[in-house]
Amino acid sequence: MTEFALAAIPGGTVVLHDARRKTRRTVELSPFEIGVYPVTEEQVAQMLDGGRHSRRPASEVSWLRAVRFCNAASEWEGLDPAYTYDGEQVTWHVDADGYRLPTEAEWEFACRAGSSGPHYGPLADVAWTSADGVRGPQDVGGKHPNLFGLFDTLGNVWEWCWDYLDPARYADYRVFRGGGFADDAWSVRASTRRGGPPRSSHDDVGFRIARGGFDADGAAQGWSAQADLQRAEMDGPVPFGWTPLR
Repeated sequence: MTEFALAAIPGGTVVLHDARRKTRRTVELSPFEIGVYPVTEEQVAQMLDGGRHSRRPASEVSWLRAVRFCNAASEWEGLDPAYTYDGEQVTWHVDADGYRLPTEAEWEFACRAGSSGPHYGPLADVAWTSADGVRGPQDVGGKHPNLFGLFDTLGNVWEWCWDYLDPARYADYRVFRGGGFADDAWSVRASTRRGGPPRSSHDDVGFRIARGGFDADGAAQGWSAQADLQRAEMDGPVPFGWTPLR
């Protein structure tokens, strides 16, 4: 079984931007661990009996499948699974020590690794993008890492996070971050947010695992179930050309 290489990320703060509400919030993070690389096709094949065997990042993996991978990896190593399911309704037990998807705040803090700009290094050196002219995901670790020792947080494949994209506008869409091999530089930035339905899969979207349990209930690392409910309520002015969900 392929082992998961994890990096220890120190506690700190990160500022997240809500484009629709035009607000910023500062999130305080406790220390956690995150994958040095995106999860590979080889690892998904070994854990879930599907996919090709290679060192390329696993892509065409839905958010739901990524969550199931996390639980399978936890069970393989004798850790407490982070998630339980009721159909497609997923609950994160934040006190569990098993593998999970990073929160959006964790992902951005880990990606930036202390940098304040859109990239943690010259983009050609750290990320596979459209400028490289490649036709699919490339083997992990082929570009330079950030100062936390993480590879491919920018470019190669976008990465699913735990959080909702914007429940008032997009219902159950989940966030993915980081840009992919076919994206121009404008999209391959530490702050860029995109997302999709939890059942959807894309040829340029994969995921990276995290670990860290917290003494809380329904809230951790910049996320809370209560905040999700509040964000699902439409308040403030409606952006031009936009209709909220009914």
